[in-house]
Amino acid sequence: MASIFSRIVAGEIPSWKVAEDGRFYAFLDINPLAEGHTLVIPKKEVDYIFDLDSETYSGLWEFAARVAKAIEAAIPCKRVGVAVLGMEVPHTHIHLVPLQTEGDLDFRKEKKQLTPERFAAIAASIASEFNKQ
Repeated sequence: MASIFSRIVAGEIPSWKVAEDGRFYAFLDINPLAEGHTLVIPKKEVDYIFDLDSETYSGLWEFAARVAKAIEAAIPCKRVGVAVLGMEVPHTHIHLVPLQTEGDLDFRKEKKQLTPERFAAIAASIASEFNKQ
C-alpha cells in the first residue's frame, strides 16, 4: 500500500506544496514545529534514507538545500534546521524547520496550530522564493 506521502505526490491527498521537480516534492508539514516547517521527499517511495540509490540521495539533499534557501528568504529565521527521523511515515523525508534557537528543533514540543489560509500563504511565499532561484 502506498504511503501517505506517495498519495500526496499522486494528488490523492491535498498538500501545501512549496516546490516540485521530476524527482522530488516539498510541502508544508501539517503539524509544524514552526511556520514554514517543510517536508522534502523523493517521489520514489523508499522507507529509509540510507536505502536510496546514490543519485537519488544526492539529488534529494541538493533539492532540500534549494528549498531551505527559499524558506530562509520567505520566513524570518536565524537559520533552517534539518532533521531526518523517518519513524512516523515509511517514506524517506527531510524536515526543514525555520529556527530562532536550537530548542526550536524539538519534536516533543507542542505543534503550531495554523489556519488553512495561513498554511496557503506560507506555502505561496516559499514557492515564490523557490521559483526565483
